[in-house]
Parts: sequence; structure tokens; C-alpha cells
Amino acid sequence: MAINRAGVLQVCCTNTPSYESQFSLFIISPALAFEIPQPTITMLGLANNVVTKVASVVTGHHELSLFSMSDKKILDEIYATHHVNVDTSFDDDSLFGIVENILKHATQTVDKIVQGTQVHVENIEEHTPKASFSTPLCTLKSIASEMQCKPPSEEVAHKTTLAILNKLSSYSWEAKAVLTLAAFAMEYGEFWLLAQLQESHRLAKSISILKRVPFLLKPSNLQKKRQAVLELNNLIKTTLQVIEIFDQFDKLSSYDPKDVPELASAMDHIPVDVYWAIVTVVACATKATILTSDVEKEHDLAPYAQKIHFVLNKLKIQLKICRTQIEEAETYRKLKKTFRTPTEVKEVFKALIFTKDNVQPLIDGSTKQTVEIDILRKKNILLFISSLEISDDDISILKPIYEFTKKDNQHKIVWVPIVEQWTDDLRKKFETLRLKMPWYTVQNPATIAGIRFIKEEWNFKGKPTLVVMSPQGKVEHSNAFHMIRVWGAQAFPFTETTEKELSNSHGHKWVGNVVKEIHPTLPNMMKDDKYVFFYGGKDNEWINQFTKKATAFVNDPIFKEAKIHIELFCVGKGSKGEDDHGILGRFWTGIESLFHTKIHKEPDSVSQEIQKLLSYKNESGWAVLSKGHSLVVTGHGVSILKVIEDFDKWKDHVKEKGFEFCFTTYHEKIRVANRPCCRLDIPGSTGKVPETMKCPDCHRSMETFISYKCCHIDGPNAHH
Repeated sequence: MAINRAGVLQVCCTNTPSYESQFSLFIISPALAFEIPQPTITMLGLANNVVTKVASVVTGHHELSLFSMSDKKILDEIYATHHVNVDTSFDDDSLFGIVENILKHATQTVDKIVQGTQVHVENIEEHTPKASFSTPLCTLKSIASEMQCKPPSEEVAHKTTLAILNKLSSYSWEAKAVLTLAAFAMEYGEFWLLAQLQESHRLAKSISILKRVPFLLKPSNLQKKRQAVLELNNLIKTTLQVIEIFDQFDKLSSYDPKDVPELASAMDHIPVDVYWAIVTVVACATKATILTSDVEKEHDLAPYAQKIHFVLNKLKIQLKICRTQIEEAETYRKLKKTFRTPTEVKEVFKALIFTKDNVQPLIDGSTKQTVEIDILRKKNILLFISSLEISDDDISILKPIYEFTKKDNQHKIVWVPIVEQWTDDLRKKFETLRLKMPWYTVQNPATIAGIRFIKEEWNFKGKPTLVVMSPQGKVEHSNAFHMIRVWGAQAFPFTETTEKELSNSHGHKWVGNVVKEIHPTLPNMMKDDKYVFFYGGKDNEWINQFTKKATAFVNDPIFKEAKIHIELFCVGKGSKGEDDHGILGRFWTGIESLFHTKIHKEPDSVSQEIQKLLSYKNESGWAVLSKGHSLVVTGHGVSILKVIEDFDKWKDHVKEKGFEFCFTTYHEKIRVANRPCCRLDIPGSTGKVPETMKCPDCHRSMETFISYKCCHIDGPNAHH
């Protein structure tokens, strides 16, 4: 079939090599003149079909393809039938209970008659409508009349559905589906009730003849149509399940959308799902008519069955998610109440970790044996909360704490892995990590009951967190991991009070706490109050330039005369100049941890220096000058390098005023004259971050941007 350049639609068909079975058809629009050679009688039928299809193309008429319609197109059509102000007084629950009674009895009767002893008869729970319920009989009869004796066609089913929706415009979406199913149930239920009573009740016998019940139940007909009857019956059962779920979603609509986010998504799609339920009921009504008709007509229910099964499975998944979210919300509220009221810490732990009736023993990492959670009674608990993306460094940080606390037997560390969806690979990874830990761990990898509480109240976003709880279940610190990373066992007993005391007492001596563990040579390098330049950056050329000029600087005779010893340590480079991501990662992780110990406190000179250094993390170059464990100055690569390059301009004052004073004074002069933009990147996964930040240089409020970063590295150090 083709349209030539003259605008003529040409159709040619050659089925066999013989002359008689060849034909050609020329339709010349607009005259619509036909020239058909003398075909055989057999080919006349085919020619007629072709003419019909071609005529359909020419006239622009196309049969609606129901199952290729998009959700948007369906919504556009069905919303046009729906009133915004719906009648909420209609008792669709009572009506659905009656419909469920009818269809469960009817479908069971069908199975029993058609399959005989093969069917399992279930006890059907009868639903009683409210005493005030009044059947909308005229509405049901009106809907039934729309569905009766319709020809089998997707387009007819669609138009019939729209007609029904127009009649039900003032009802809720759920009520529309229930009313349509009720109208069908009146006919279907009556038919199979008559099938049961026709042999024993004279009135039923006469009515059954009018309903053509004996025709379908005639053994030869029933055997012939057996499969079609069962397919119809099964489709009715599925549609009943779909409409039942509509009711369950309606009952969940009272929950706060914030607690049940999946509910909003499901409810938004209910109108389309209702459309598919109604159109399926219409198709079932047409099939029921055909089964009792003398005329055999094709009406395949398979596409409807496939679609309604898809809808049912989707709704079941959404309903399961909603119920899970509701359970999480209820657990969240209970946990908030529990933490507001002091109680025994073991009970708090049970409520936080385990679902109802699923309390599991713990595993003692030191013995690899299971222990009852009573071991936690009246203890201080350190909840080590993390994803499975934790490094050996993260685990090694806690090992000294484990050794330190096990002496008094009053503190217990418990690892709680947070995983949204467990897989076999993740379970294997869990076992691998668990074997590296000497402390207690949960026994079976499962979703934690209080996962929402942990995320929202303790700001867990994937990075290791250590929540400290007293024997009374009071949270003493929502994340002591940063404090332990900086001060180690000195931070005992790991409370917020201890963190504040350490922060105030150590002051400018934070440098030593951060860097002492990143390389074995550093403790010796920093003793006796030696000066040390720590430096690094993203630009290797700047690093090489700084190394060259700083080496000449520290070896200047003036320092030897003054007996001033200055060491150089390039962060992120090995002894041979190769990149060392381990050292670099540990350095910046330490700085970030120190930053987090101060981020929610009143800013002081120390916190500003730490913030300033952190802002240099992604710059081409940076440097920190320390004296022993104490900070002297932090600086951007440009300003620090300039101070060293201009050494000749200020070195004559070193003997008189001292190296430290001269260096910081000249650096401040350079810094003020040329201040680059200050950019502070705070990983969103490290916990709660402040809504606003003051610039450490000019003290103005900094602008806030959101950025996303990927270094294409697997594992816990991917953010460095």
C-alpha cells in the first residue's frame, strides 16, 4: 500500500504465482474510482477486506487502540467527566461489602459448576451494611443499561466507560468503581443464583429461561465455553481485588503525606486505575452477554486481564510501601516519646533496633559467640551507626576506644549497619566487616526499625556516627565520632560536655591532634616545639614551586643563626613524590571532624582558622605553619608563597622581633591586599550542617550553593 507522487493511493497484492489469484486495486482520490480485474471467488473476500481497510484510511476512521492510550490522554478524558465537589456522604463501604458478598458467592458457584469437585470451597466472610445504607437502585440500573448487549470492541468499551463516568460525575473515584462493579454484580450474581435454583424453584426456572441460563449450562455448550467462562470468572475476581485496594488507600488518606510519601503518588494515579477497573468491568459484561448468545463473537479478555493484573500488582506494591512507611512513622513517634522519657537503656535499644517480636541476640566480636541483649542493661552504650561503606581507618579509630572502655565494663560498643535494601552481596559484605570488629554487632542483617529516627534526629547520612547513650537511655552525644577522631581516648566519656572542655582547653593546639596519626614521622617532627610547614593542593606545579622555594627558605643562614628549626611536610605526597591518597584522606577527614566539633558552637579564632583551612581544600595550594602542636597561621597558597618569596623584605627583623611575629605580620599584610573568594565545601553526608555560615576572612554571611561531586572511586574515600 503506498501513495504515489500524483496523490494516488495504490494497493497491490499477489499471493500466488497464478494469474487468477492476482489482483490490483487503484483508488484515485477524490473520484474514488475502482478498477478491479476479474479475481477468483476466493480472492473477492480478500479484496473486500482490503477495500474496507483502504476506505477506512481514506475516510480517516481508525479503531481506537485502548491499550496504547497514555495515562495523560486517559486523564484528560476522564477529568472532563468529574466534578470537583464530590458527594462525600455516599456510603460506598457498605455497597462494596454487599458487592463483595455477591461476587465471592457467584464466582465460587461458577468454579463449582464448571470445575466440579476440583474447586476448593472457601468460607466467605459476610459483610453487613450499615443500617442507614440505602441502595442507589436507579443509578445501578442506569449503569447496567449502559453495559448491556454492547458489541465487543475496545472503542465501544472506552466510550461506554466514559458514559458511565459522566453518569457518576458527582461521586468520588472509588465510589465510581464500586457503583460500576455493583451494577455488574446485580446481573452476574442473579444469573448464577438462578443457575443454582432453577431445578428446585418454579419462579427461578422461568426467570432463568429469560436470562438464558439453561442455554449456557447445557452440557455441550458449557464444555465448549468452559475456558471462556473460567477466564471471565477469574477476571472478575481480580477486578474485585483492585477495587478493594482502592478502599484501603482511601482509609490511609488520613495520614500525613510527610509520613507516607508513597501515598500521594498512589492517590494521584487512582483516577487512571479506576478507569481501567471500570473498562474491565464493561468488557466482562460484554463477555457475559456473548456467552449466553446464539451468535459466536470474538471478544478476547486477555489484554484486559493483563492490564488489570498489572494495575493490581502495582497497587499491592504501593500499598506495601505505604504500610511500611506508616509503621516507620509510628515507630518514629514512639521513639521520640521514649527518648523524652528516661528509661532503661536496653529497652531503648530494643525499640530502636528491632521490630515487634523480632528481638535478636547480639554477636560478641571478641568471641564470635551470640549474647543476649541483657548484656547492655545498665551500661553506657556507644552505638556505632554506619552504612557498609566504611574503611579500615574508620574501624581502627574505634579499636583503641574499645580497649580503653572494656577495662571498666561500663561502656559497650554496638555496630548497627544501616542498609535500605539488603541483597546477598551486601550480606556477604556485612559478614566481612563484622569479622573485623571486636565489639558487639547485630546478629542478622535486617532493616533497622528506627531508621527514620536515626536519620532525622541524629542526622545520619551514611558516614560513621557514634551515638552515646547513658544507662537511662539519655543521649549524651548524637555523634561522638568526630570528637574521638580528633582526641581519641582523651575524649572519654565521650559526652558533649567533654567535647566542649577539650575544645576550650586545647585551643590552638589542635594541629597536633589532627596530624599525629597520618604519618609515623610526624610525632618526632613536631616535638621540642619545632616549626613545621604542612602544605598541599590540587596543583602539582604549585606544590613543586613551593617545595623548591620553601626548602631554600628554611635553610637560610638567618634561621641557623637564630637556632630556629623549620620542617616541611607535603600532605598527600609520598617520600618519592608520588600521590598518597591515604595520607591526604586522613588529613582532611581529621580537619572535617575538628570542624564538626565546633560547627554548632559560638565561633572563635580557632574555629575560624579551621574553617579557613577547610576552605582551601580544593584550591591550587595551601599551607599551615605550626609550632609543635600549636597553630601559627593558615594561608592560601598564593599568600603563603608570596611571604616566602618576599623573605628578603622582612628577614632583617627576625632577630629583633622573632620569626613567628615577622611571618604572621607580613602574611596578614599580603592576605588583606589580595583576598580570593572563600569557598567552604561541607560534605552533606557527615551530619547536620548549619543553615548559615560567616566568612572566616571578612565575617560576612556566605552565599549557599548546592554542588554534587563524583571522583569515580569505589569505597569510603571516594569523597577525597
